[in-house]
Amino acid sequence: MSREQAAALDAADRLAPLRELFEIPGDVIYLDGNSLGVLPRAAPARVAQVVREEWGQGLIRSWNSAGWMTLAARIGDKIARLVGARPGELVVADSTSVNLFKVLWAALSIAAAQSPARKVIVSERSNFPTDLYIAESIARERGFELVLVDAEDLPARLDERTAVLMLTHVNYRTGAMHDMAALSRAAHDAGALALWDLAHSAGAVPVDLHSAGADFAIGCGYKYLNGGPGAPAFVWVHPRHVERFWQPLAGWMGHAAPFEFKPQYRPAAGIGRFFCGTPAVISMAALECGVDTVLAAEAYGGQEGGMAALRAKSLALSRLFTARVQALCPSLTLASPADDARRGSQVCFSHPTHAYAIMQALIARGVIGDFRAGDAAPSKDTGDPTHARDAADILRFGFTPLYLRFVDAWDAAEHLRQVIDGEEWRRPEFSQRHAVT
Repeated sequence: MSREQAAALDAADRLAPLRELFEIPGDVIYLDGNSLGVLPRAAPARVAQVVREEWGQGLIRSWNSAGWMTLAARIGDKIARLVGARPGELVVADSTSVNLFKVLWAALSIAAAQSPARKVIVSERSNFPTDLYIAESIARERGFELVLVDAEDLPARLDERTAVLMLTHVNYRTGAMHDMAALSRAAHDAGALALWDLAHSAGAVPVDLHSAGADFAIGCGYKYLNGGPGAPAFVWVHPRHVERFWQPLAGWMGHAAPFEFKPQYRPAAGIGRFFCGTPAVISMAALECGVDTVLAAEAYGGQEGGMAALRAKSLALSRLFTARVQALCPSLTLASPADDARRGSQVCFSHPTHAYAIMQALIARGVIGDFRAGDAAPSKDTGDPTHARDAADILRFGFTPLYLRFVDAWDAAEHLRQVIDGEEWRRPEFSQRHAVT
């Protein structure tokens, strides 16, 4: 494809007006929305309104007059529209890690009540580390075992001892996407529960938690939901489970009547019991602006809907970029699934020795992706190219169709070619490791 052809695709793109919802530096091609979404244009004014008017003038009255007390549920209902949940089932609260702690603890309690012999948490070996750390800590405290296997071995590892299957829907390193419905069904067939992390899914790929048979889900607000750095996360529990237990962080906002100030805890009805402490109002105001940018796609999606239209554009962008990189940069190896149905909204390439320096040189040109280090102990070699993730360092490129253009994908591949062919990555400053990679 020529650049002129890419520009023609942009001219015909029905989602193109959505780019105007964001503040994007003119000299940047931003391919890291899978780590931190772009600033919505509406967010600075909305945050200023919360600070200057609602906090500055309304003071504590704003918990009632400005709707602060219902903000987490209101945004939760908006996110629910993106992940196949129903009104009143999903709330914004805390961080992804804290919410994972809550739902995993609760899921294990349900499993243990059903069968004390179920003592195993099954997860993917290359799951996001914080998920594995949380699971490891809970397993140690409660006498469970965390078992890690490769993706293709997950169904076979589910048995009568499995309590919970805990997975991230889209792999953070490679963008490989699980079949949520098939694996949830496999967990249920084994008598286990299915818990899903939607950090790289919500706002990026169509998700239908009910149709997929999920039991629990959590996710973050600062990636494809464009909520800003450290934005609050969200939590969802299937209605059949939500009142079967107390979640372990039984804070005052999860009480049935927080302002009764009773010394004994009485959990709120439904998903409200998953609140813990006082919500972060300023951060949630910014998050709502980000969620609204995703929902804005509904106006342009036509009969197929907003998320389906975003998904189609995301795949088209990533296919264009992948084809050009494979043609122009033979030293790089595709580390993401080539099959659209098995890939989220990012494309990753590996380099045997200099991935970090290549990415830093690319960022210096204004093309922002990111880097993830390889695994020192790779899993078995199956012949699947996605297993390149285990041993090789990864260059990650996220494709957020809300604001990315086809010429951005075309130009990014050309910049990458020039970085490699011109050996710009050899400059010493590009090998100096930063705290955030």
